[in-house]
Amino acid sequence: MHGYEPGSITPTAELLLQHKHPDDKPTIAEVIEQVRRHGAAFSSRHRIIDTNGDVHVVVVVGDRFSASDGRLLGIGGFYIDITDQFDADLQRHLSDALMAVDSRRAVINQAMGVLMLRYGVDSDSAFDLLVKQSQESNIKLRDIAESLVAGLETQDG
Repeated sequence: MHGYEPGSITPTAELLLQHKHPDDKPTIAEVIEQVRRHGAAFSSRHRIIDTNGDVHVVVVVGDRFSASDGRLLGIGGFYIDITDQFDADLQRHLSDALMAVDSRRAVINQAMGVLMLRYGVDSDSAFDLLVKQSQESNIKLRDIAESLVAGLETQDG
């Protein structure tokens, strides 16, 4: 996962830390310190950068291993590359957010169109009217627009 051929290196904590994404290094250092101090098993999600410079989102699950006298000998565990799933989840969340923004924008544009038609004003003036009403009534602009459009639909229906 880090990009080394099996058997070509001896894994060390320092080598693994070199591959941690710079933004994630402080968190990983704290996890390692907690394992050293308290001897607890651990898991974390962070990013690593492989030898090609590619970033991977990984989940690491591990535990410490000790000598018979209790001394810490090292930390062992395994990595799970969740990059593809993470990217898919991110893309889905972004798509959902964009659809929500588009739907809010659509109702505002409809309300602006109503005002432009009703009062013969341009789009900037229609938007300014919505903003003024929103500020004076302390109601979100989107809610003002929805009420205006819903009122029109009620009149037509």
